[in-house]
Amino acid sequence: MAADMPADKKTMPPRPDLLDFHGVSMTHYFTDNWEKIQNFQARPDDILIATYPKAGTTWVSYILDLLYFSQKKPDRQTSNPIYERVPFLEIMIPNHPSGTDLADSLDSSPRLIKTHLPIQMIPKSFWEKKCRVVYVARNAKDNAVSFFHFDRMTYVQPEPGDWNSFLQRFMDGKMVFGSWYDHVTGWWERKQSHPKIHYMFFEDMVEDTGREIDKLSSFLGSNSTAAAKEQIRHLVQFDNMKKNDMANYSSFETMDFKISPFMRKGKVGDWKNHFTVTQNEQFDEDYKKKMKNTTLQFRTVV
Repeated sequence: MAADMPADKKTMPPRPDLLDFHGVSMTHYFTDNWEKIQNFQARPDDILIATYPKAGTTWVSYILDLLYFSQKKPDRQTSNPIYERVPFLEIMIPNHPSGTDLADSLDSSPRLIKTHLPIQMIPKSFWEKKCRVVYVARNAKDNAVSFFHFDRMTYVQPEPGDWNSFLQRFMDGKMVFGSWYDHVTGWWERKQSHPKIHYMFFEDMVEDTGREIDKLSSFLGSNSTAAAKEQIRHLVQFDNMKKNDMANYSSFETMDFKISPFMRKGKVGDWKNHFTVTQNEQFDEDYKKKMKNTTLQFRTVV
C-alpha cells in the first residue's frame, strides 16, 4: 500500500486525537507550545484576529492586511502566503516554524496575528498592552458545515467521521477549540466591557462587504481613501480570493484539495444542503437551550 501512496501523503503526520485541555477540547498541535503561547509578548499596536475555526478568519486577515499594507508595501501581497503574513499564534506542526516564532519574527507594524483560542486562553499580554482585537463570528449551522468539510481535507484535524456524528460532536462541544456556543458568547460578553474588541458577523460581511470594511476602518482609525477601500472590497470577493494562491492556502501541505478546497463556498445558508429536517429540529431545540442567556443573535439566511 505505502508504495502506491503519493509522496506527499507518506510524510503526513497521523491525525491527532482530541484531548481535554483545561476544560477545552484541543489537539497536541495547539497545546505542544503552550508555555510560549501563554508567555507571548504582545506589542501595543498588535492586532489580534480571533475567531472560532471556519468563521471567516482568512477573509478578515486578508482585509486587514490590505488595509494596512496594500499602499505601503504593495509587493507584500505577492511575496508571502497569508499564513506567513498573519501567523497562527498557537499552531505547532513538526518541521514548521511555530506560530509564536513566526509572530516574533514579523517586522511589520502593526503585527497581524490570528488565534482560535477561546477568551479565557488568550495570552494576558494582549490585554495588558491594550491591543485591538477583531473577532468574527459565523452562525452555528454554516460554521458546523464548513468545519466538517475542513476536517475532511486537513490532516492536522481529528478524523471527522460522517456528517451525522460530526454534527452531534459539534453540538456537544467536542471540537478542536471547544464549544462554538462557549466561544462566540465568551467573546461577546467580554466585548460588552472592552472597547478594543470589534465584533463582526460573517453574515454581515457577505451581505455588504464594503459596509463592513468601512466599520473596520473606523474601528482601526485607518485613513484609507474610498478608492483604496473599493479596491480592497474587490480583491477580497470570495471568487477572487479562491483563485489567489497567496490567500487560498494551496501551498499549505497538510491539506488535501482533492477532498475539498480550503475555500469552499463562502456563502450563508449552505447548511440547508446538509441538515436533514430531523437534524435541523434537534439542532434548533438544543441551540435555544444553550443560547438562552445571551443577547447575541445570528442570522442563518441573508
